[in-house]
Amino acid sequence: MEPIYLDYNATTPHDPEVIEAMRPFFERVFGNPSSTHWYGIEPKRAVIKARGQVAALLGCRSDEIVFTSGGTESNNHAIKGVARALRDKGNHIITSSIEHPAVLEVCRVLEREGFETTYLPVDSYGMVNSADVADAIRDTTVLITIMHANNEVGTIQPIEEISAIARKRGILLHTDAAQSAGKVAVNVDQLGVDLLSIAGHKLYAPKGVGALFVRQSVHLDKFLHGAGQESGRRASTENVLEIVGLGQACEIAQRDLDRNILHMREMRDRLQAGLITGLSNARVNGHPVKRLPNTLSISFHNLEANRILEAIGLDVAASAGAACHSDRVEISHVLEAMSVPVEWAKGTLRFSTGRLTNESEIARAIEVVVSAVKGLAGGT
Repeated sequence: MEPIYLDYNATTPHDPEVIEAMRPFFERVFGNPSSTHWYGIEPKRAVIKARGQVAALLGCRSDEIVFTSGGTESNNHAIKGVARALRDKGNHIITSSIEHPAVLEVCRVLEREGFETTYLPVDSYGMVNSADVADAIRDTTVLITIMHANNEVGTIQPIEEISAIARKRGILLHTDAAQSAGKVAVNVDQLGVDLLSIAGHKLYAPKGVGALFVRQSVHLDKFLHGAGQESGRRASTENVLEIVGLGQACEIAQRDLDRNILHMREMRDRLQAGLITGLSNARVNGHPVKRLPNTLSISFHNLEANRILEAIGLDVAASAGAACHSDRVEISHVLEAMSVPVEWAKGTLRFSTGRLTNESEIARAIEVVVSAVKGLAGGT
């Protein structure tokens, strides 16, 4: 029997509809969409269709979508592109202390080019205070980049409030929506963002494909130089196969969003209730309400996450929030920023449900995890 998969925030399986949409581009349709002859027609139409499908999910224009190799590239393109394009206007970037490394590392690279970054704190729920954003703005601020939802604890950030502040001050706002797209509504106008990143493999599409929304009024430095693909922003022959998969995944996400939210939340809440009821040494991290419907970050007091994963690994797939070594404990930067006490943080696991998660899997997962934690804690 395969282990129960409860790590959908790490990656997702391919949706069968996505596979079927991609199949012709495995088997017979191989042309270059930039070719002007017959073999380029169907690939070009497929890319155009996929661009429209992604745009429909995000509520934007098709020509505001740039296809990328994934969320990391989208974040790199957005942050570096804005910073370098607006270098003459300023050199200050605002972000949060709990961003994905695909944002934090980009900021650190730009710092070596003379840019300055303010890393905002978060509260005990992992929430950025919009007032802190306003206070951090300088005359030299050119970009604010705050994730839509945190990948570890699921807390959803007040992007609408932040966007109102950014608009008032004439500052561009980017959000990393890799974890939120397909799990909650992600509409660029409602959020008020100028740039937004998504990743295919979080959406039941393939790994190695993503998209960046760039509002029509925003100018970015080119990410890749070469021919004129992606409106000249990203030179490279289009990855038609995976672009088709991403487009279909976005169409499914939009079509089934409400149903999937309810299902993922029900499965997550069942798991949370079962673990909290069955164990006296457990606490939940992240906002109790403003949280992704599928995400459960839970800490087990005075235990080590890697030992718990070892105990449950043949039965349940999950992620650790800390790595414990013989001489030290490496706690995630997210839990550190939230000031989770080390005796709790070191025993943190992230479970994330998905479309395929079912009640029997949750019941089995509860049994396995409760048994493992009790065993490691000496029966408590």
